[in-house]
Amino acid sequence: MAQRPQRRGGTQNASRHQSRDRRHQDGEGLIPVLAKAVRQVEAAAQRGKIRPNQRTAYQVVALLVREERARVKTDASISEGERTAMMTRLDGIATILAKTAARDTSLLALLADGAAVSPAAASLRNDMLAAAGREPDPEPEPEAESDDTVAAAPAPKGVVPQTVIARQLANPFLAPDFEAARTPKPTTNRLANWELLSPLFRSFEYGGDATSMPLPEPSSVVHGIKDLALMHHQGQVVAAAAEGHRTFLLADEPGLGKTAQALLAADAANAFPLLVVVPNVVKANWAHEAELWTPRRTATVIHGDGEGIDGFADIVIVNYEILDRHVGWLGRHGFRGMVVDEAHFIKNKTSQRSQHVLALADRIREWSPNALFMALTGTPLINDIEDFRAIWQFLGWIDDKKPRPALMAALEAKGLAPSDHGFYTSARNTVIDMGIVRRRKVDVASDIPARRVADLPVELDDALGRSIRAAEAELAARLVERYRYTLSTRAESGLGGAVDGSDGDEDGDGLDHALIRRVAAAELKNTGTGSGEKGDNVFTLMRKIGQAKAGLAADYAAQLARNVGKVVFFAKHLDVMDVAEETFAKRGIGYASIRGDQSAKSRKENIEAFLTDPEVEIIVCSLTAAGVGINLQVASNVVLAELSWTSAEQTQAIDRVHRIGQTEPVTAWRIIAAQTIDSRLAQLIDDKAGLAARALDGSDEEVGSSADVQLEALVSLLTDALEKERAVALPGGTGAPGPAGDAAAQATAAPLAAPSVSPFSPFSAS
Repeated sequence: MAQRPQRRGGTQNASRHQSRDRRHQDGEGLIPVLAKAVRQVEAAAQRGKIRPNQRTAYQVVALLVREERARVKTDASISEGERTAMMTRLDGIATILAKTAARDTSLLALLADGAAVSPAAASLRNDMLAAAGREPDPEPEPEAESDDTVAAAPAPKGVVPQTVIARQLANPFLAPDFEAARTPKPTTNRLANWELLSPLFRSFEYGGDATSMPLPEPSSVVHGIKDLALMHHQGQVVAAAAEGHRTFLLADEPGLGKTAQALLAADAANAFPLLVVVPNVVKANWAHEAELWTPRRTATVIHGDGEGIDGFADIVIVNYEILDRHVGWLGRHGFRGMVVDEAHFIKNKTSQRSQHVLALADRIREWSPNALFMALTGTPLINDIEDFRAIWQFLGWIDDKKPRPALMAALEAKGLAPSDHGFYTSARNTVIDMGIVRRRKVDVASDIPARRVADLPVELDDALGRSIRAAEAELAARLVERYRYTLSTRAESGLGGAVDGSDGDEDGDGLDHALIRRVAAAELKNTGTGSGEKGDNVFTLMRKIGQAKAGLAADYAAQLARNVGKVVFFAKHLDVMDVAEETFAKRGIGYASIRGDQSAKSRKENIEAFLTDPEVEIIVCSLTAAGVGINLQVASNVVLAELSWTSAEQTQAIDRVHRIGQTEPVTAWRIIAAQTIDSRLAQLIDDKAGLAARALDGSDEEVGSSADVQLEALVSLLTDALEKERAVALPGGTGAPGPAGDAAAQATAAPLAAPSVSPFSPFSAS
């Protein structure tokens, strides 16, 4: 090992700088030293015998190449011709490094993040710098030992698959995209001091004519597709991407082919490599769709720690649940596009999945300002308008506090402020023009028949039904007692008035509706904290109702299967699915099942059996496990044995059948337990569907509250109980029984209420 040169006086340093300048002008200096070293390592790799000192040389050369490349790019004393020549020579050394690593992949570990630089490597680095006429790094001063004991930092959870490292080495100096058009700047500054996010969200609570951004007519030729027909509405999004639009909230109703649109839009925008973040159950489906629609592009699916993935693939598919392990290298991979499927999964900005998605989007934007971003969801609103917030931030329209420059410039160009008449309509249209695309099946897919939801009320006349009515009456009585106690306490204290300072009698019916909501909210809070309250809460009550309806729902599904063909049966709880499967087995009806605890192989086999085997007449599906990612168009009838807490989940279930390729009218039969809270919940679900219609479809129909469905169910239960109680107490009251009496009276109800007969009902005369 050569002796390290010692520091000399000023004359020595001046001479050295002159020597360096001469070498630079002659094309000498560090590059020939690095080229010689890398050739020696390459020769050793070809012989298959890389010694430890050659591994050290490999690491030092790679590190110095990176440093020299950065220096050459920023050195103002170098002419453009010299800079180009030096960068070309450095790229040649990088190519040799990559080829050498391909021969001996163990070398890749030397370049991984956090790879240790040994004292021998540091010494060799200084020797190479000295040989090139450079100042070596000074020796580090030894650190004084501290008396304090510092806990070692935990090992990072992130992983970097080996094939990803190989790709990075094959193109180690992947440069950011600086060729994108600059973000437009506002022409005025009228809105600088306005708080704009709340007005923007509120603008979607008002109806409007626009439901989708203006879209161009599609090209007649879509490259890369074999024997697949692209529908007109799909081609419009692809054409918009081809014309340069780069952000889309693709909120088409489920079943309109959002996956194909995203893949082809990425192809039109040349947004590869493309990152696709999806729920776990649809990873395989995305890979299959990529093979169909973009056959020229390779797709890879990340499982677990990413072992065996193709680091050179054009499309990288990862599920939300393992994103935390891979967020590090995904942010440095050089993606030029990102798609988030079922984007309502990120609506909670405090969740880890949402934070990872937003962080990745920011990294990709920094790398490639002209990158393509697409958020796909058929149900963009779950409970509230502000469910948009995280999606808009992912798309780069807003940040935590205000609109980002592109949206701000568009708002400024309108010349309106929140205090001006017409601002909300203008703001809503401005946001839509940023990239919201919302099409309904009835509008764009004439070959898809309309669907309908038919409620089938059933009476629960057995012991379980009587216990459910008694439990509901007990819950209502408990709420009434809390309401009365709070009223009496407030009167004794002399406070008077409602909890919000008003008279509380919003409807003039003698009830304090503000207090009703407070009591209902307290019940929900106690339920969530496990307060030990006696009696059933609203969640256990709904589960009991589902159990009680299970047999009746299964009987009806069996009748449908016998009369009209294949049926899809959805339930929320496993015990309801168990009852249904036992019923079908007793009746000799073939069935398949989709549950959350199945392996991917078993799930695929069950779906295939239902689709292709005529003996399998019914498929029993979990609402959560089968609500997305599967196509069951061979059936046209859906039985919803249990109700969900959101209209979104119900819609997703129905649209497993109501999709492109369906040739018959689709009917979803909702099994409703009459005379119970079940019917209230069904109405609330329909109200939530109205919220989405008004916000996205420009519908004028009346919508329900955007508050939580559980809260609204309890408010309705308490209000009904108080109204019945008040009716009895008023002069001329009928003396009708209260909640407990209702339960007793309902116990003698008829066993099964027949549905209204439709042309598609098995009960119709034939």
